[in-house]
Amino acid sequence: MKYFLYKLIPPRPTFAFDMTNEEKQIMQTHSEYWSRLCDERTAVLFGPVLEPNSVWGLGILEVEDENAAHAIAMSDPAVTSGVNTFELHPVLIGKIR
Repeated sequence: MKYFLYKLIPPRPTFAFDMTNEEKQIMQTHSEYWSRLCDERTAVLFGPVLEPNSVWGLGILEVEDENAAHAIAMSDPAVTSGVNTFELHPVLIGKIR
């Protein structure tokens, strides 16, 4: 298996604090999507990263290859809605758990 870091990039630095009702609904669907990926053991973890000047989303994926990781990222409701963008980076695991 291969591991990838998924970075969900918000549309503005204040996004976590000033989402519209529509954006909140999209992010709820996004959270449900990633919860399901965790339940399926495809996502190792996910959640917001609290940086001093912004908040962005982190997901660690355990998948067969980059194509699978990219398909998951492109299917995220936060991305398909056009609200957020993402970056995907391979992670070399020295040791896990």
